[in-house]
Amino acid sequence: MKSKSKIKLAVDLLMTLTLLFLMGYQLWGETAHEWAGTGMFVLFLAHHLLNFGWYRNLFHGKYTVIRVLINAVDLALLAVMICLMASGITMSRHVFAFLPITGGMGTARLVHMAACYWGFVLMALHLGLHWGMMMARLRKFSGMTKSSGIRCVLFRILGIVIAGYGLYVFVTRDLAAYMFLRTQFVFLDYSESPRSFYIDYLAMMGLFIWIAHYLSAILQKSGKKKRLPQTNGKTASEKAENKKMRNIEN
Repeated sequence: MKSKSKIKLAVDLLMTLTLLFLMGYQLWGETAHEWAGTGMFVLFLAHHLLNFGWYRNLFHGKYTVIRVLINAVDLALLAVMICLMASGITMSRHVFAFLPITGGMGTARLVHMAACYWGFVLMALHLGLHWGMMMARLRKFSGMTKSSGIRCVLFRILGIVIAGYGLYVFVTRDLAAYMFLRTQFVFLDYSESPRSFYIDYLAMMGLFIWIAHYLSAILQKSGKKKRLPQTNGKTASEKAENKKMRNIEN
């Protein structure tokens, strides 16, 4: 695996872990939350610098259904992350307390609350849409090149179980109420153990990864079937163009 790919994988992993840490505000306190949020901002910038080719190719090539979906999720996530950073800096009492910001705290709090849960869902969808690529990198990094039918079946069953429990938790914790601002206050259970909290949030993340991964697989399979009658007699330039399109989509 190339050094840049290793760095990308490390940044993606750190962003995921930092996001989970940030969701547990009541477990770690305000100061830790602000410093972790600042770290998330740095990782976010690093992620976009490492994937700058996405911006370069944004207005090039053919837009398939899967490419539209990926770009829509990525652009929505970008907007949400900007809202999170801006509202977080506005409310900061520790890391950015030196900034002369006055007023707008009420609006910033509501924006931060909604953006926080939207960011959680969108990042999980983002991971799911790139899950195949990430797993390929991980297998290459670990040296696990041989496929296993039994392992594949077990992972699929595990995915269904995690997604099912994630859906249950998403409903019982009522995350939709925070996402759509049906309530203006988040219920924080300070007596909940970190283990219980993170099992639930990992399951919810797993739910949206599962949805996005299989939705992208269905869309890609559907797209291939539509193009199948045109595959015979392709010229070298046509094949090269198709390969280029796949690279742009990724």
